[in-house]
Amino acid sequence: MHALLEVTDITADVCCAPLVREPLTAEEAELLATTLKALADPARLRLLSIVAASEGAEACACDLIEPIGLSQPTVSHHLKVLTAAGFLSRSKRGTWAYYALVPGALDRISQILVASP
Repeated sequence: MHALLEVTDITADVCCAPLVREPLTAEEAELLATTLKALADPARLRLLSIVAASEGAEACACDLIEPIGLSQPTVSHHLKVLTAAGFLSRSKRGTWAYYALVPGALDRISQILVASP
């Protein structure tokens, strides 16, 4: 039985006000925690940085296995988590999957964590 991953929509406006401005509601805290959990893994952080640093902020899944040093199924799982969290988008070209950084995804997270001047 496969567990379904809930997709966090970080393409919309920021889920909540910066942490220092006002307390998070329970729902906002849950949403933010789910999103941050996707980043709370060294392999996923590396995958995200490799994709972001690739030409056009896009990379083929086939090019992500060797640099991470994990098996193909494990890398695929991590890519799926990052996609479900809204950090990456996935497109299929022939037999290969390509992953691209969702524009503004990292900026929206940083807006929550950084205090406004």
